[in-house]
Amino acid sequence: MTLLRWNSVLNLKLKKIEINKIYNQNCIEGMNSIPKNKIDLVITDPPFAINFKAKKANYNRTSSRVLSGYNEIKPEDYYDFTFNWMSEVFRILKDSGSMYVFSGWNNLKDILRALDDVGFTTVNHVVWKYQFGVVTKKKFVTSHYHCLYVCKDDKKRKFFPFSRFKKDEKTPDGRSLHYKDKEDVWDIKREYWTGDEKTPTKLPSEIIKKLLEYSSEKNDVVFDPFLGSGQVAVVSKSLKRKYLGFEIVPDYYKFAKKRLDTDTYRIKKSK
Repeated sequence: MTLLRWNSVLNLKLKKIEINKIYNQNCIEGMNSIPKNKIDLVITDPPFAINFKAKKANYNRTSSRVLSGYNEIKPEDYYDFTFNWMSEVFRILKDSGSMYVFSGWNNLKDILRALDDVGFTTVNHVVWKYQFGVVTKKKFVTSHYHCLYVCKDDKKRKFFPFSRFKKDEKTPDGRSLHYKDKEDVWDIKREYWTGDEKTPTKLPSEIIKKLLEYSSEKNDVVFDPFLGSGQVAVVSKSLKRKYLGFEIVPDYYKFAKKRLDTDTYRIKKSK
């Protein structure tokens, strides 16, 4: 089936949900309208299940520039919430597809348990090391994030090992570039949008680009059930992937849609 025909069929079956669009709705309800085996790649950073102070001036954040509306899930509800959305993702993901789920350590056990219970196969557990965390007095500083790389069928999943560096490319000191790039600890800086409009959390574009290049091809459909600022959709669009996603918070949805509609990566805060 050609891409154009696939899009037209998908539009018919998705009850007005279309590829290359995002929607302001609950992701579980939205995914119910997607036929099975239609998504090539999922990249997502779900809610934390902690008492997250979204407007607090951490991480060089000016509260007046942070959009309001951040939704949290109660810790006691987190496993059920995670199992429910992951079950829908498993249904709509192609056999050749993969998913990358980002998580802090607080709710990692629920995410790992849900992944197993739904039926995903774990491929890698990646650690993202960022430049600094919040200073604490009674424990070590948290300065990393977890990324669970999983798939439906390990024999069929897409992965392009030399999509970023050729097999024989070397660093100036003679190390293999493709080996270094595929190590499972990533030292990548956060993005600070000083003076710009923002949501409380977002993944660096460098991380999303890396995942897209290793686990997708042009015209693949990339899905994010928790869009937030729209970062996954924005980077996917820039790399000529199709995108689809849901965001339940109206202000975040409007912000993400504005970025996509205007092809603008960073938006200045209105005075």
